[in-house]
Amino acid sequence: MSGPSEPYIGRAVPSTTTFKDNIFAGKVIFATGGGSGIVYKMVEAVMRHGASAGIMGRKVDRLTSAAQSLSDTTRQKCIPTPGDVRNYEDVVKAIEATVKQFGRLDFVICGAAGNFLAPIENISPKGFKTVIDIDLLGTYHTVKASLDHLKKSHGAYLHVSATLQYTGIPWQAAPSSAKAGVDALSQSIAVEMGPFGVRSNVVAPGMIAGTEGADRLTPKGGEDIIATRIPLQRVGEKDDIANMAVYLFSDAGAYCTGTKFVVDGGSMHFPGPWLPYPDSSLDQQGIKDLVMGSKL
Repeated sequence: MSGPSEPYIGRAVPSTTTFKDNIFAGKVIFATGGGSGIVYKMVEAVMRHGASAGIMGRKVDRLTSAAQSLSDTTRQKCIPTPGDVRNYEDVVKAIEATVKQFGRLDFVICGAAGNFLAPIENISPKGFKTVIDIDLLGTYHTVKASLDHLKKSHGAYLHVSATLQYTGIPWQAAPSSAKAGVDALSQSIAVEMGPFGVRSNVVAPGMIAGTEGADRLTPKGGEDIIATRIPLQRVGEKDDIANMAVYLFSDAGAYCTGTKFVVDGGSMHFPGPWLPYPDSSLDQQGIKDLVMGSKL
């Protein structure tokens, strides 16, 4: 009788191994939160298939560096459009700068996000409002400012959500509430704008390596344990989310709208809190050193 089998662990592959290089030639993408992390990788993937880009963020130096890096690595043009998504006028200026530079707008990624870990009883009203304003109000501002352009191009929105709100996770009340609102907003856009040929979808990443969210939600020393609790036996990679963006913006995704695409390796089918439970409620001080960025 043979011994136990080792689990198969796959890897993410670049979208260029599956999709043609020129599927987005002549197209233009705008992204909030595009200066780093998952959204940066999503923009990069779309640009590798021929699109030009404008990216928005608050940190001018990082945004400028990111735009230059995207231009260099993809051989397409990316411009930085600094601003705060909480300020509607900033978003209008950023989108208009993108359209002025490239002459059109086809795709929009709403990816600006705020997050911190805190029990409900420790979240201040100001802190809760800040997350809502960045995630939900910022998404609305971006849609409002870009909608006329996407109606002209029969374009598409992709909103970066999360899986927090689908099951409930300790210390994540503010971002869970904000992302639930983003999900609902996307569905409304899909229904109202469908007759204009505008699509709207949500991508909900699970645990993705090398992101601020993963760093904050992973208890110290728990990295290997988390991977074993994911059916596909690995933490996600940024390419996993970027590939979904390429698919949904491409003609292959032309009949997809109003849908939430969970990209989590099957984690939602094997639920359990990342933070120790019920200690995260009953002994908050005792576990605060396990997580980064806790508000205690």
